[in-house]
Amino acid sequence: MSNQTEAIKRPSLSLFLTEGFRALVVERARYERFMRSYPFAAHQGDGHPVLVLPGLMASDVSTRPLRRFIRKLGYTPYRWGLGTNTAKMEDYQKMLAKLEKIYLKHEQKVSLIGWSLGGIFARQMAKEKPQLVRQLIMLGTPFAGPEQPNNAKWFYELLTTLRKDAPLDEEWVKDIPRPAPVPTTAIYSRSDGIVPWEVCREAVEDELHQNVEVESSHFGMGLNPQVLRIIADRLQYDASYWVPYAG
Repeated sequence: MSNQTEAIKRPSLSLFLTEGFRALVVERARYERFMRSYPFAAHQGDGHPVLVLPGLMASDVSTRPLRRFIRKLGYTPYRWGLGTNTAKMEDYQKMLAKLEKIYLKHEQKVSLIGWSLGGIFARQMAKEKPQLVRQLIMLGTPFAGPEQPNNAKWFYELLTTLRKDAPLDEEWVKDIPRPAPVPTTAIYSRSDGIVPWEVCREAVEDELHQNVEVESSHFGMGLNPQVLRIIADRLQYDASYWVPYAG
């Protein structure tokens, strides 16, 4: 186990440098074609709430296409609503309060979808308030090795050094790899140019925890048709009836 952990390296320079093109050109074009052809009328959901959290230095602008898809599926998407995600414990606490507010408004459990750092927030929320959470879906989230090398870590370290507010709590960070006690889908890509795919997977898959591989850039996951199909499939289920994604 330790040898495997030591062998983990940040994604290659070529993957990192092509992130923008793959997300903004290739996957954006695929997204638009996908949205025009997807049979939404045949796949209408139950309307339950879905809270979507963006990644580090991203905002609700990045998750808008994903929330559009969720809404057209027949669910009720909620945005982060806190501007840019700069990894603040204060924002995490605000998300816990928002989760409870959404739960009380709908009188039903909330599905959490988190992208990269947003997935870490969602994972911890599901552990702290499992009674409010229907399921957890993470996109390119390095929860299994948040301290491992990646192509965004330097920016996070600079951010926490420059700002005056407290960084993420040390014990909170240590707890991140622990699985959430709710149905969990970890979506990862070997062509992720930001975080190592090895740390975006559950260490143990069981009846409630599954890893699903896709072909995607990191920045394009919320646009990627493979990812969207997985999300559409997963949102149909809850803990009372949960089966692994079959592709």
